Amino acid sequence: MTGVLVAGAGPVGLTAALALARRGVQVTVLEAGDALATESRASTYHPPTLEMLDDLGVLPALMERGLVSETFQYRDRGGGVVAELDLSLLAGDTRFPFRVQCEQSKLTPILLEALCGLGGEIRFGAAVTGASVHAGGVVVETADGRTHRAERLIGADGAHSAVRRSLGLPFEGITYPERFLVASTEEDLESLIPGVAAVNYVFDPDEWLVLLRTPDHWRVLFPTPPDTPDEVELARLPERLRGVADRDWKVAHSTLYRVHQRVASVFRTGGVLLAGDAAHVNNPLGGMGLNSGVHDAVAYAEAWDDDEALTAAAARRRDVALSYVQRITHANWEQLRDPEAHRAGLRALAADPVAARAHLLRTSMIASLRPVA
Repeated sequence: MTGVLVAGAGPVGLTAALALARRGVQVTVLEAGDALATESRASTYHPPTLEMLDDLGVLPALMERGLVSETFQYRDRGGGVVAELDLSLLAGDTRFPFRVQCEQSKLTPILLEALCGLGGEIRFGAAVTGASVHAGGVVVETADGRTHRAERLIGADGAHSAVRRSLGLPFEGITYPERFLVASTEEDLESLIPGVAAVNYVFDPDEWLVLLRTPDHWRVLFPTPPDTPDEVELARLPERLRGVADRDWKVAHSTLYRVHQRVASVFRTGGVLLAGDAAHVNNPLGGMGLNSGVHDAVAYAEAWDDDEALTAAAARRRDVALSYVQRITHANWEQLRDPEAHRAGLRALAADPVAARAHLLRTSMIASLRPVA
């Protein structure tokens, strides 16, 4: 019997596996793909996540591949900066008062190397198809026809989690009316939009957008009507990009997807725990999805040796997903849709260091993890 199984070799699953391996737990990761995923996906790491990755010994390698973002901006589509917030105000609250921008596909190989260095194991081509809870632990079936037995299982196998589905756990919430269209471009937005920050929320009453820098690309996120065919919206992308800066853009890749806010009914049942997108999904405005998943993984590892503490950790992480992550990301969406209601308040916020720090404690996710004064 394996000590612990982890379903999914994304950043959350591998963080959980590494955190447990560092505590001497025998861990095997079951990954559906034949290799680690190469899609860029999430790319923002908030201060407390940087603290956790540092404690796990992998932050220096991530920093070498990423870029530091000390500020983020709210901007008007037809004008300049509405407000700029500086994370250096958090210097007394965290040893990393900044964000790091880096695609998650650059983090996962770092985590895997560290895991294997501690004797952890990964099995590729082993998609979890079912899981059941028994008195002696858990039984997991994989698509390669194998049956695995373990003391516990962490389901980190994404929003369509086979672990969660096989246990019959509801995944309730909402689906946003618009889809999100994301384009990764090779254009230099710093020359096209002077003074632009690495992270920007851009107000417009008709078409808000987000501009986000990664080491390899700039990303542009547009809201997109819910019912038009995908091919129509993708064909409109060049026109919409010209509306940001009047030129023919070089697009490396683009994707169109629906966005949900959902939380599983429980994060622990018997020997099974859910983490990351398998447990909760939210809109990407604010960059909280990957971060909250990493926080799940570390919280479980820290409570691993105490069953009551582990149950409490799972309940606490569910409460954070509901009352914190969901609330803030939804508020971010509402704010972009109604700039007139928020523009003056954001200017006042940026001009008040005390209020700005309080705001940054929430948006950086520090306040979701520990008391703050």
